[in-house]
Amino acid sequence: MTTLHARPVTAPPPVRTGAVLAVLLTAQLMAILDTNIVNVAGATIRSDLHTSGAGLQLVIAGYTIAYAVFLITGARIGGMIGYRRAFLLGLAGFTVASLICGLAGTSGQLIGFRLVQGAGAALMIPQVFSLIQRNFTGPTRVRALGYYAAVISGGVVAGQVIGGLLVDANLWGTGWRPVFIINVPIGLAVLVLGRRLLPVDVREPARPLDLAGLATLAAAVLAFVTPLVLGHEEGWPAWCWYSLGASVVLFVGFAGVQRRAAAPLMPGRVFRAPGLILSLAALVAMMISYAGYTFTMALHLQAAVGYSALMAGLTFAPMAICFGIASLNWRRLPARWHGPAIPVGLIVAALSLAAIAVALRGTTPVGPLFLAAQVPFGFGSGVAFSPLMARALAGVRPADAPDASGLLTTNVQLSQVLGVAGLGSLYLGLAEHSASPAGADHAIMVTLLVEAAAAVVGAGVSLLLTRPAGAAPD
Repeated sequence: MTTLHARPVTAPPPVRTGAVLAVLLTAQLMAILDTNIVNVAGATIRSDLHTSGAGLQLVIAGYTIAYAVFLITGARIGGMIGYRRAFLLGLAGFTVASLICGLAGTSGQLIGFRLVQGAGAALMIPQVFSLIQRNFTGPTRVRALGYYAAVISGGVVAGQVIGGLLVDANLWGTGWRPVFIINVPIGLAVLVLGRRLLPVDVREPARPLDLAGLATLAAAVLAFVTPLVLGHEEGWPAWCWYSLGASVVLFVGFAGVQRRAAAPLMPGRVFRAPGLILSLAALVAMMISYAGYTFTMALHLQAAVGYSALMAGLTFAPMAICFGIASLNWRRLPARWHGPAIPVGLIVAALSLAAIAVALRGTTPVGPLFLAAQVPFGFGSGVAFSPLMARALAGVRPADAPDASGLLTTNVQLSQVLGVAGLGSLYLGLAEHSASPAGADHAIMVTLLVEAAAAVVGAGVSLLLTRPAGAAPD
């Protein structure tokens, strides 16, 4: 009789969660910085490359457009070729494009590789969620999402501060170029560490690529984002409104394609995950308010108050620090407070925005009340954002992590575009209508009240959430 001996199975090495998270969030920070850092360098880029107004818009907005359009595609590619491989490929593309942007000799070259940068980020960033969802469990996962939230908040401020420092320093006479080249050594370091530390992809059955769904969704997002990003500077011509109308038709068409697809890009079970839809809706309202505030206030501080870009960025530091503290520590609250913390945090943020509006009245644009109100705004936003992220992913199965991560990242990105474009257009339109300082004061007050109203809407939606946050399935 022959005795069969089972072949020993070699267990994969344990995941070094701290090191893995550091790699993922450094890449996340690079992508966020690139959304904000170039705004500061815009004037220098225009004078150096003799860029037209429309060309400068595409230099700044091209990254955001490509990033938003390809996020869902990037998430699906991660599920097909492996999250680690997709992350590293996206990071490599982002790093190479950053180098070429920093060496660009014409505005056309810079615009082209800004689009490549955005596409690289769109392949890289969805894998952050997927890798966290699949390699972090329970409280460790919730803490990881807290760090993610802190990176988002800090990246917005850091982009303005670092951009201002680099442009003002004019290192070796290079002007604006270091705002791109700074990504190169960081990207190379993350590539090396990522290859060593990220868990090896496990081969899994991959769903076929839903080409019709990808094409329809990409066209819908492109038609939606492009007029929002370029509309104000172009004076809202007819094509902007046609494009927005077409995006509605395309989104409806995408829903129809998904119902008929054998392997849909967004399976229906993802949307049926408990709390996902309401969490996404609350996140939309919150991110419109938050992104709108950081953008319009930075404009106001520079255009109306006379701050430099660096000084304007530093003004937001208390808010960003408080956001990060709240994001990292909300789990210390008693469990029964985790759900109510979301609407309470958003109401605190709304009241803080109203207080800032009061503080900016009159002849002293920035005083103690303005600076003091940054603290509760940061705490309120942070204590709402992280639980919302945890709630959105709580009912998602690990197998659906790529789809959920693409959906969640796209939701946050489009919400930020809405906040920046919509509230930015509101502020600029009101301010340009009256060139006097009183006109700018009126514009920022109205905009702040609209931002506060958006936060209140988010609070109202979050009241409908009942599932305990953080109860993610492993």
